Amino acid sequence: MRSTSEQTDGTGGTDRGRPGEPAAPEEHAYPDHWEADVVLRDGGTARIRPITADDADRLVSFYEQVSDESKYYRFFAPYPRLSAKDVHRFTHHDFVDRVGLAATVGGEFIATVRYDRIDDRGRPATTPADEAEVAFLVQDAHQGRGVASALLEHIAAVARERGIRRFAAEVLPANTKMIKVFTDAGYTQKRSFEDGSVRLHLDLEPTDRSLAVQRAREQRAEARSVQRLLAPGAVAVVGAGRTPGGVGRTVLGNLLGAGFTGRVYAVNPALDAGTAELDGVPAFPSVGAIGAPVDLAIVAVPAERVPEVVADCGEHGVRGLVVLSAGYAESGAEGRERQRALVRQARSYGMRIIGPNAFGIINTAPDVRLDASLAPEMPAAGRIGLFTQSGAIGIALLAGLHRRGAGLSSFISAGNRADLSGNDLLQHWYDDPATDVVLLYLESIGNPRKFTRLARRTAAVKPVVVVKGARHSGSAPPGHRVPVTRVPHATVSALLRQAGVIRVDTVTELVDAGVLLAGQPLPAGPRVAILGNSESLGLLTYDACLTEGLRPQRPLDLTTAATPADFRDALAAALADDSCDAVVVTAIPWVGVQGTTEVLAASLREAVAGGGEAGAAKPVVVVHVEMGGLAEALSAATSTRPPGGRTRRPAAPEPRTPAPEPSVSGSSASGPSASGLSASGSSASGPSAQEAAAPDAPAPDVPERNIPAYPAAERAVRALAEAVRYGQWRRQAAEPGRVPEYDSIDEAGAASLIARVLGERGAGQESRGVTLTTGEAAELLGRYGIALRPALPAPGPDEAALAAARLGYPVALKTTAPHLRHRPDLGGVRLDLATEEQLRTAYAELTEVLGKPEELQPVVQAMAPRGVDTVIRAAIDPAVGAVLSFGLSGAASELLGDTAHRLVPATDRDAAELVRSIRTAPLLFGWRGSAPVDTPALEELLLRVSRLVDDHPEIVSVVLEPAVVAPGGVSVLGAAVRLAPPAPTTDLGPRRLPSY
Repeated sequence: MRSTSEQTDGTGGTDRGRPGEPAAPEEHAYPDHWEADVVLRDGGTARIRPITADDADRLVSFYEQVSDESKYYRFFAPYPRLSAKDVHRFTHHDFVDRVGLAATVGGEFIATVRYDRIDDRGRPATTPADEAEVAFLVQDAHQGRGVASALLEHIAAVARERGIRRFAAEVLPANTKMIKVFTDAGYTQKRSFEDGSVRLHLDLEPTDRSLAVQRAREQRAEARSVQRLLAPGAVAVVGAGRTPGGVGRTVLGNLLGAGFTGRVYAVNPALDAGTAELDGVPAFPSVGAIGAPVDLAIVAVPAERVPEVVADCGEHGVRGLVVLSAGYAESGAEGRERQRALVRQARSYGMRIIGPNAFGIINTAPDVRLDASLAPEMPAAGRIGLFTQSGAIGIALLAGLHRRGAGLSSFISAGNRADLSGNDLLQHWYDDPATDVVLLYLESIGNPRKFTRLARRTAAVKPVVVVKGARHSGSAPPGHRVPVTRVPHATVSALLRQAGVIRVDTVTELVDAGVLLAGQPLPAGPRVAILGNSESLGLLTYDACLTEGLRPQRPLDLTTAATPADFRDALAAALADDSCDAVVVTAIPWVGVQGTTEVLAASLREAVAGGGEAGAAKPVVVVHVEMGGLAEALSAATSTRPPGGRTRRPAAPEPRTPAPEPSVSGSSASGPSASGLSASGSSASGPSAQEAAAPDAPAPDVPERNIPAYPAAERAVRALAEAVRYGQWRRQAAEPGRVPEYDSIDEAGAASLIARVLGERGAGQESRGVTLTTGEAAELLGRYGIALRPALPAPGPDEAALAAARLGYPVALKTTAPHLRHRPDLGGVRLDLATEEQLRTAYAELTEVLGKPEELQPVVQAMAPRGVDTVIRAAIDPAVGAVLSFGLSGAASELLGDTAHRLVPATDRDAAELVRSIRTAPLLFGWRGSAPVDTPALEELLLRVSRLVDDHPEIVSVVLEPAVVAPGGVSVLGAAVRLAPPAPTTDLGPRRLPSY
């Protein structure tokens, strides 16, 4: 397709006539941190890097492959070839005032962008000029892939780093698609028409819209890259052995056994010359010998042979790799370097990798049916997306879901996840219509900030359930390259829950929650009805509900004489009762012959199917004791559609169409037949909202609700409680809080103070940071409307008396020595000193008991109103980013860990939840007749601290302790602030893949 959407002359005629420029000065080193791998619109990858003097031949070759029309759009005139002077100018940059970036695939240029700093008259300039002209050129064969959009993000970030605040671009009016690239970027811009061309001015300061555009493009590109792997048109198994057995031959057999709808090839360099087939599929000695397009290669060869396989695949257009081979980072230093080389090589060809040391991938979609894994059997089709980083755990999860009758939409086990990770799968599953529930087993999180962002967005439309392995090992699993976090595991869990993630502790709980969420609607609240034929089991369930924070009703005992019809009637009544939001059915074996498990299962399904809207809106779970076969019977394939409807055959892919009523069963445990699908919908009303069919169409299979069964009350109630909490989060997320603006904030003044302190005392202290003095901390906090109550030094009793006279009685005398700070239990604080005599007496006691004044560093401070002592902290963690924490000062937070956490920037809702979520919160709200404190003032203080840290990434730590909350306001008595040069962000800059 002819497209000029990614070429423009950003310099107009001035670029054509500018004389050659000198080589880059030696003092400007090559900026290797500008290098980045990016995912393009079509799911392929490209590498973006600075252009250097060594790229002259690449530039000439690139330009020769650009059409005359594209060259015309670039230079506003016919320009068939580059002169030697042009090549010199376009390859020699100083990386400050003149910068060029190239997008490369296979080491060759596919696109370029450059900027030249200009003054207010459009002439070449140096700093402090803050405007630059920008120009793009994209090879015709790569237009439409989103290359220019990615380059614009990166060149804008480079420009901001070099002090450039605006871009100017000149575009021919006919180049409408390039104009759209600029206008769609989301930056604040101005446009004018001058001398027959469109003149654009872009303000490079990121905006909410530019960030939203960037992240939307990131989501589409990364989702597409996953889709290309999960739905290939042709698959080659590289390393399929000549004899049965072995990894490659096993995967080949699984592909064929699943009924993959695309083309399958076997590849093995050791094949005999006369070998034409393996297992009935064409066999070749190399991918190149196939002579037809291959989308996905499954690599099952020894690690030392993988590079030649990657080269063979890359040179013949393979789009992605699943590397099953081991011997990489999990095996030590040599393996880690081999893994880095593998990722670099694959990305150089624009390919993405699952693995190495992967278990494989599965896609159960009827029009794909891909099983490129080592799983012993193909899972049933369903609505759960499953990602694991461990093959062994993957096998366990597949088996557990299979036994519970839960089907999968897709499965990925990524091994060392050197490239494709859980973040990419969240991008894919976010808008995947075939997936309603996301289950993740993670041993490490490579980009926690991005994971939290993606999880929050995905959780707003479908449940995300995570179990985190290796929580207490203190290091990442072998083969996983992740940032080291200083945040405790409990804090990480709290932050994930803030993002809407359902955080569970075990693989069993992951399956328990998954089958409930995939088969049942979200509960509207915490009220639970309990019914069954065992009073004792009902009471156990009642206690479990209370433990999990639910509101159970008195259990309804149907007695051991209850028949399946009694269960049906009781369940129907509970579903129709507006006083409950969920139902737990408990069952024990019958003493007589009242019924069988199959009859009981049918009765329960009948009650749910006949419940109408009330039944469809309430989840139902079953707790059974020693009733073999009940879980299987509940998940058996049945349908509530009227008689006469046709049954869809497994091999006949048909589009899903909505059904008017829900039914009650899911995937058949026996296999992936269509009548055994466990289909739960995804809508605003819950993760199992059902689909409806046209009344005049032949009745297709109706998506059916699968009633989950649990062998223990605690497991059922825990899963139900997670669904209740998630449902509440979903309702709150529909109306998110806001980050308030305050008129009293002086952001520029704070930035100036920070720059001055770092400039004066920051040299050589990048690792430790700079701790502000008390005066500096008070000034910085004051810029954000946070008043620090003054404390005057008291090196002797006379100085203490003068300080008290200056501040006014009553006063407090306290030590500030590090070993005594915030330790009132050691006697380092004297309060309510109303006279000079009392002050001098207290001073003498302190120095006599605790040490000399120079050791104690005493200060005098005016007394604050009586209240509750709290502590507010904000810190930058390298893994999770800025975290705001709150608790009561002293043993409550330090010894018992009673601290709440939220990610920065915090909203007004986050601040309110912080105050109320600690266990000691009643002390703030009038416990035992005490006066309630001023919680609105406390929440405002939290929001101001959050804003301070969010506005200034140089602030790596803020501690306000104590912050005394009284009935009439908050007094901050102590503060500690630490600064450091800001670290590179991993989720706020231009989109990029993790580097290797």
